[in-house]
Amino acid sequence: MLIDALRDDFVFGSKGVKFMPYTTYLVEKGASHSFVAEAKPPTVTMPRIKALMTGSLPGFIDVVRNLNSPALLEDNVITQAKAAGKRMIFYGDETWVKLFPQHFVEYDGTTSFFVSDYTEVDDNVTRHLDKVLKRGDWDVLILHYLGLDHIGHISGPSSPLIGHKLSEMDNILMKIHTSLLSEERENLSPNLLVLCGDHGMSETGSHGASSMEEVNTPLILISSAFERKPGDIRHPKHVQQTDLAATLAIGLGLPIPENSVGSLLFPSIEGRPVREQLRFLHLNAVQLSKLLQENVPSYKKEPGFEQFKMAERLHGNWIRLYLEENTSEVLFNLGTKVRRQYLDALRTLSLSLSRQVAQYDIYSMLVGTVMVLEVLTLLLLSIPQALSSKAELEVPLWSPVFSLLFYLMFLVLSALHVIVCTSAESSCYFCGLSWLMAGGVMVLISALLCAVVSALAKMFASGKLLSKNPAHPNSRWSELDVVILLGTMGHVLSLGASSFIEEEHQTWYFLVNTLCLALCHEIYRNCFLGDDCEPWRCSHGERGFVNTAPALQDGSIGHDELEPHRASKSPTSLNTLRGWEKWMAMASPWVILTCCRLLRSLNQTGVQWAHRPDLGHWLTSSDHKAELSVLAALSLIMIFALVQRRCSLTSKVAMALGLLGVYCYRAAIGNVLFPWQRDSKDISKETPTT
Repeated sequence: MLIDALRDDFVFGSKGVKFMPYTTYLVEKGASHSFVAEAKPPTVTMPRIKALMTGSLPGFIDVVRNLNSPALLEDNVITQAKAAGKRMIFYGDETWVKLFPQHFVEYDGTTSFFVSDYTEVDDNVTRHLDKVLKRGDWDVLILHYLGLDHIGHISGPSSPLIGHKLSEMDNILMKIHTSLLSEERENLSPNLLVLCGDHGMSETGSHGASSMEEVNTPLILISSAFERKPGDIRHPKHVQQTDLAATLAIGLGLPIPENSVGSLLFPSIEGRPVREQLRFLHLNAVQLSKLLQENVPSYKKEPGFEQFKMAERLHGNWIRLYLEENTSEVLFNLGTKVRRQYLDALRTLSLSLSRQVAQYDIYSMLVGTVMVLEVLTLLLLSIPQALSSKAELEVPLWSPVFSLLFYLMFLVLSALHVIVCTSAESSCYFCGLSWLMAGGVMVLISALLCAVVSALAKMFASGKLLSKNPAHPNSRWSELDVVILLGTMGHVLSLGASSFIEEEHQTWYFLVNTLCLALCHEIYRNCFLGDDCEPWRCSHGERGFVNTAPALQDGSIGHDELEPHRASKSPTSLNTLRGWEKWMAMASPWVILTCCRLLRSLNQTGVQWAHRPDLGHWLTSSDHKAELSVLAALSLIMIFALVQRRCSLTSKVAMALGLLGVYCYRAAIGNVLFPWQRDSKDISKETPTT
């Protein structure tokens, strides 16, 4: 039973005690073993299912595959169970059906991207339970509930809907457990019930990152084969989520998935005889040691491998004593020592393999990042020319052959490449390339850098000469037009998303901030560089003329080329502004940004933050009537002062004092600034009058 977005404190915390009493009883007094399973990022559904069933650590590319999961070809518990003839049934998130398309004899998938549905998405799973639990024609039943995750996306972990959903999940767990117990009385065969979560839930209701709330999930193994003993619900043992694959494989009598880096959860087998315990631990250690040999060339020097070999030798000695039917205390002590040695070896091997899998090729990633950033910089520098009316894209390059920068960069990068590839303990992808290809990459990076420097140099040089030879080609589409068009289209597309973008309004905030910054750039360029002037205009004064026509061979000037134009500025030109008006135009984008940020703080936008206090609560509270009235009065005073600039000082002071007195009087008699926004508490206390 997998409950999506079930984090550990929902079961082991105060919410679990309050809303999941039956689960709490099983943890504290039942025949169960409880753990906190740590999920490695990315904490999204498909990679977590992959980790649970394969025991391996998925990469970040699986975040993209999560949107449309392909069939899982890697060795896993489900494939092993199907090969062993196990009959499996699945109900829940359709991601399982996509990962294992031909593995279930019966299934019913539910879509996971309609996050506003947190009721039917679980009812469609539970409706099959009564029928399936009465049947005995299956070996494995998998249930994946999505409602809790959807509530988190809609209203966050503090929503009152969380408690109702946890109670619903607790009742379903009780139904399944009681049904399994009644079945065991008939066939005397113990069952295993696993309650787990694929990932947790952050304080905003989302998941995908590596916060403690997102990576810590509960893992509870419930079976009558376990001894009933008191459990600690407040301090469960921490394990890795990948440990479940090896535990399920051992429990079902299946081979452990070959790429599993998890270790067997020993509490699940501690009730078995010592011989079986050592055999199970040996199977897990052999699988991990083989995986270590395949991935680490110097595996013999690894501490985990040495511990495994020591445990094997001790295990052989124990078997010889066991075959001699030696039941003395020596056999018991040796068995305890072998078990401890195996557990240490499993822990070390699992940690070493996890580090090996999670080791990223930083050097190759940096090389690729530098190339991408250089190309992106060239693209950004060429956008203004590409948007002109002539649509001419020209990025002048200083020839690398005559550029000292090119040779210096090539020598520095080559030396860096030699140092990294000769001193690194393990070779990376870029170091594995031939020296000819690596040199070509170095040449490309150096040439791109020269191109960026030359483009920047020409841009600054043209900026200095702009007053002498201004050129701003008329273009039908400006940069602001493109930003507005693309941003609006992106915002509209984001509104059609469901689970892909949880806070769609954030795209609107981003668009507004981007437009303000672009507007600021446009205003500053026009104010300081005069880009808004036409090529045939000048700034020599209102009565000046411009002679840009070339002289003819006889020294005369062509009549067609000589057309006196008045150099008066356009009414919309920023160069016509003088003094404080110009500074106000330059400061307007920043004022807009500040106002937008203030408006965002008036109310906690987004369902994840709706439960938190904000400025809107303060404004509508009856405890701040006087402060609110004074703020409103001061605001009106400022507005009137700006509007009535030509009023005398006496009239301004009189108007200010009058407004302030009116609002202070209203605050003193207990009226709110806006009577219709009074609190419900005040309204309920009012008595009808005649």
